[in-house]
Formats: sequence, C-alpha cells, structure tokens
Amino acid sequence: MRLQSFMLRASWSKKSRGGSMRLKNKIIGGAITSASALSVVLILAIIVIILVVTIIGGKDKISWEFLTSFPKDGMMEGGVFPAIYGTALLVIIMSIAAVPFGAITAIYLSEYAHEKSWLAQTIRFAVRTLATVPSIIFGLFGLGFFVQFVGTGMDKWFLGGQLKWAQPNLLWASLTMALLTLPVVIVSVEEAIRTVPRELREASLALGATKWQTIWKVVIPGSISGIMTGTILAVSRGAGEVAPILFTGAAYSLATLPTSVSDQFMNLGYHIYVMSTQSSNVDKTLPIQFATTLVLLMLTFSLNLTAVLIRSSLRRRVK
Repeated sequence: MRLQSFMLRASWSKKSRGGSMRLKNKIIGGAITSASALSVVLILAIIVIILVVTIIGGKDKISWEFLTSFPKDGMMEGGVFPAIYGTALLVIIMSIAAVPFGAITAIYLSEYAHEKSWLAQTIRFAVRTLATVPSIIFGLFGLGFFVQFVGTGMDKWFLGGQLKWAQPNLLWASLTMALLTLPVVIVSVEEAIRTVPRELREASLALGATKWQTIWKVVIPGSISGIMTGTILAVSRGAGEVAPILFTGAAYSLATLPTSVSDQFMNLGYHIYVMSTQSSNVDKTLPIQFATTLVLLMLTFSLNLTAVLIRSSLRRRVK
C-alpha cells in the first residue's frame, strides 16, 4: 500500500512538473510571438509614416515637368531630371564594378579557399573591416586614391599632364560606391552559395565534372536567387548614399547632362542635402525637398522591383 501511494505521488509530481514546463514554454512562445508581431507592426508603421509625410509634403511639386526639367533660379524652381539621370548612371556603374568582383570573391571563399588559410582569414577580416568603416571615410579614400593618385597618374602618362581624370567625376564616384557596397555583395553571395547542398557538388564531381564545371553548372544556378538578393541590397544602399560622393564626383548644379564617365554629375541624395543645408531659403525649397525624396524612394523601389523580377524569373528557369 505504501509503495502504491509513493508511486502515485511520484506520478502526480512528474505530471505537475510536465504541466508547469508546458505552461512556461507556452508563455515564453507567446511572448516571443507577440514581440515579433509588435516589431513588424512598428517597422510597417514607420515605413507608412515616412511615405505619408513625404507624399503629403511633395505632392504639389510632383509633375511630369518636375521629372523632366532642369533646376533653375538657384534650384528654387524647376525639376530634378539631371539628378535622376546621374543617380541612375551611378547605380549602374557601381553595380557593374561591385557585383562581379564581389561574386568572384565569394566563390573563392566558399569553394576554393581553406577555412583556416591565412589568405581566406585575411580576406574575411578585410570584408568585416570594410563593413564597419563610416561612409565618409570611403569618400576621403576615393578623393585621395582615385582622384589624386590614379587620376593624376592617368593624366600624366596618357594625356601629357592635361587635366581630365585628376578631378571628381562619375567614374571615381561609382568606384568609391562600389567599395562601399562590396562587403554586402560578398557576404550575401557567399551565404547564398553555402545553401547549395554539398551532395549536389559531390554528385557532379562523381559524374566526371571538373571543379569549375560544378560551380558553373550546379552551384551558381542553385544560388542565383541569393546572388540577386546581394545585388538588390547593394543597389538599395548605393542609390541613397551621399557621403562617399561628396568629394569624388557629385556637383551642386549642372546645366548639361554627363556625356562620359569623366564628367561630374548630379545626384538625388546630394541634391536633397544641398537644398536642406545650403539653400538661401530652406523653407521655400521644402516642397522640392519632399518631392525629390519621393522621387529617390520611387527610383529605389523601382530598382529593387526590377531585381526581384529578374531573380524570380531566374528561379523559375532553374526549377
């Protein structure tokens, strides 16, 4: 009888502990779910508030003329077409420079380099360091290296000292921005490549494919969506950055559009910065600032949407 009573008490105690543990886990899970939902709501609310404020502030200025005309009257009137054109060129050239180089580096780190080799560790350290450097430092580096060192050397050796490349221009600004976005591309592409199952690589090698054929035919197609995601992140960051191009190519105002990579250019982000800090009448230009901000958001969203569509198309093609 005593043994039976003891076993009943032990069984009841075990069930009680199990019930308490389930209740605790349920409370913790509910708290995490609630916190996650609250975070999502806050993020969406912030985005909606930004869009609403921007649209309300700039809706009276947004028009076809505003999008297709040049600034005038000291940028107190007119449009932002040169800034749109310059921003688009900057993003395109920056992506052409950063994405292939970043993808090649990521392929080397994930497929060729030994995890503990000194070269791989050095590259990873450099990538982590670049990711933490303030953007204004990239601008100073671009001025010192691209403009004053590389540009001066090109003018001296190829143009007999004639000034062309040793001054801020579209090419130097794009390369500086490519350095800024390079860590994002490398990390994103490497993570995408690592999602491809190793069994697929082993199967390809077992069928007689070389290392490069396996990468080209198996790894890259299997991770193309992640590679495009890295491109999207790079484009999104590059489109709105201002500090790296302050000293390397952006101009206050231009009467003509850039016709080559050696010309200066206008930029939407820099245009907003100039109007908000150096305008003779900031309050008067406030509607133009809001309208320009709205155009920059629309351009960024359009670039992102284009990349998403390309990524989706490639994903369906691979399947």
